[in-house]
Amino acid sequence: MKPVLRIKGDDAVDEFEELLITYKNTVERFVKYRLNAVPDADDILQEVYITAYEKFHQLKNKDSFKFWILTIARNKCNDYFRKMAKFMELPIDEINENQLTYGIHGKLESTAVSDIVDLLPDKDKQMLYLYFWKDIPQEEIARKLNIPAGTVKSRLYTAKQNFKNQYQKGDNIMKTMPKSLPEYKIEAVNDHPFSIKWEEVMGWFLVPKLGEKLNWAMYNTATGKMMEFFETKVNGKATVHNIEGVDISVKQTVYDNGKPEVTDWNFVAQLTETHCRYLAAVRQEKDMKYYYTFLDEKFAQNWGFGENNCGNEVNFSPKGDIKRIGNEVTHNNKDFLLDIVGRYNVTVNEKTYDTVCIMDIETYDNNIVSEQFIDKNGRTILWRRYNKDTWQFESRGKKWSEIFPGNDRITVNGETYVQWYDCITDYIF
Repeated sequence: MKPVLRIKGDDAVDEFEELLITYKNTVERFVKYRLNAVPDADDILQEVYITAYEKFHQLKNKDSFKFWILTIARNKCNDYFRKMAKFMELPIDEINENQLTYGIHGKLESTAVSDIVDLLPDKDKQMLYLYFWKDIPQEEIARKLNIPAGTVKSRLYTAKQNFKNQYQKGDNIMKTMPKSLPEYKIEAVNDHPFSIKWEEVMGWFLVPKLGEKLNWAMYNTATGKMMEFFETKVNGKATVHNIEGVDISVKQTVYDNGKPEVTDWNFVAQLTETHCRYLAAVRQEKDMKYYYTFLDEKFAQNWGFGENNCGNEVNFSPKGDIKRIGNEVTHNNKDFLLDIVGRYNVTVNEKTYDTVCIMDIETYDNNIVSEQFIDKNGRTILWRRYNKDTWQFESRGKKWSEIFPGNDRITVNGETYVQWYDCITDYIF
C-alpha cells in the first residue's frame, strides 16, 4: 500500500494537510467500497489526494472540503471504471447520463460495474482482475496460472460475455439503489420547524395509494454496506374485516455473509384524512402462509401503532413532548413519544432538502430510538436508528458503543443510544 500524500509548507498547505487528515478515513471508505481491488483503490486514492492538493486554491469555502474532495474521489472512480468498461466493450454511449452519476437511478457507473463483477463466478473475477485491473498480457497470465494461452483467451472471452450479459439483464438493486450508503450531511436550521402532511406507512416509507411504488434500503452505518433491500408496490384495493385499504406487495432481500435471502409477502394498509395504519399482514415461510389482522393479539406487537392501533397521524405538527439540543434529548415521560424536534438541512447526492426531524422514542421497543428527516412533501429523506447502549447486552456480550465505537451517539434523558443503521429510499434519486 502506498503512503498517504504528506506535504509541508506555507499556511495554505498546512490547512490542506489538516483537512485531509480529518477526512482521510471518509475518503478511503468512499473509494474502497467502490473498488474491489485494494491495490487499485490505493492508486486512485493517491490520484485523489494529488488532484485535491493541486486544486485546493480553487476551494473558496473550506467548510465544504469534505463534499469537495468526495466529488473528486467520485470522478476518479468514474474515470477508472469508464476505462474498464471500454476494455470490456461496455456500450457506455447507450447508458443514460443519470446512470453515470447519483441521479434518478441512484447509481454511479463505477458502482454499477463493481456490482456486476460481484455477480460473476470466481474464475471470471480472476481473469478480469488480472487482465483489466492489473493490465497483465494474456501470455503472462498463462504463465502465472500455469495454463495454456488458448485457455486464457477462452476464459477471458467467457468472462467478458458473462459481464455483458449481467449488464444487459440488469438488476433491481442496480437500477434503483446504491450498494453503499451515499455520504450525507445534516445541519440544524434556526427557523421554526414546519408542519407536514405525512401519509407514509410508519416504518415502510410508502404512501398507501393506488399506483404508488417505492424501493428502499437499509445500510450498516459503520461499514456503509447495504444490509437489506425492499421493493414495495400498491397492487390494488383490499378489505380486512369490512375495512377498506390497499394491498401492498413486498420483496425483501437480506444480505448476509452467504447467499442473499429473498422473502415475498404482503400487507394491507389504510390511509384516511387523519391517520395511516396497518390492517393485516401475510407472510410466506417455506410452504406455509401466515395471516395476521388488527383483530389478532400478536398483530399489535409488530404492526400496531398509536393508541388502539389508530396508526400515525397524517397531519403532523410539533407537540413539545420531546426537546432536543444538539445530541442531548429530553422528554416528558409520556407513554407515546413521537414528535418533531427541529428543522434540518439534509444534503445527500449533492442535493439539499429542507426537512423536519421526527423522533420516535421507544414506541416499538423500550430500547430503540429513531430519527426520521421528512421534507415539505411529507416524504422521508433519511431515517436513522439508534440502540440503547445496553440493548441485547446479555446475548452480545458488548455494549453498542463497543461494537460501533465510531458511530454517532445521542443521550435521551441521560441514557446513551448508539446509531446502528440508516435507511434511504429511491425518492431521493
